[in-house]
Amino acid sequence: MTSLTGRALRLTVYIGEDDTWHHKPLYSEIVHRAHAAGLAGASVFRGIEGFGASSRVHTSRLLSLSEDLPVAVVVVDTEERVRAFLPLLDELVAEGLVTLEECEVVRYVGRAGSPEGTDPKGKKSL
Repeated sequence: MTSLTGRALRLTVYIGEDDTWHHKPLYSEIVHRAHAAGLAGASVFRGIEGFGASSRVHTSRLLSLSEDLPVAVVVVDTEERVRAFLPLLDELVAEGLVTLEECEVVRYVGRAGSPEGTDPKGKKSL
């Protein structure tokens, strides 16, 4: 597991839920590439409403026809690792917004043991 404390960089990629890369959700491809690159972690957050450069409002409200809700992929790691990952995003993100913010990691602790010792819900099995 990567050790991470102190100063870090937060990378946020804002895209649409329906954006794809080779028939696979783009957010999933970004997460898998971040994992393969050895970054400390990545999370995907689905928005309930938003708009971007196209000025088209996307919403989850029942009467709206939009299903392409906003998605944010967030990665936090050292500045060096995050900046090394940026060229991979150039290939993937044709439309969207990519931001970088300095942050401070106060605590970064994973589960003890190996992934084989967890059940499908992520809880430790006996």
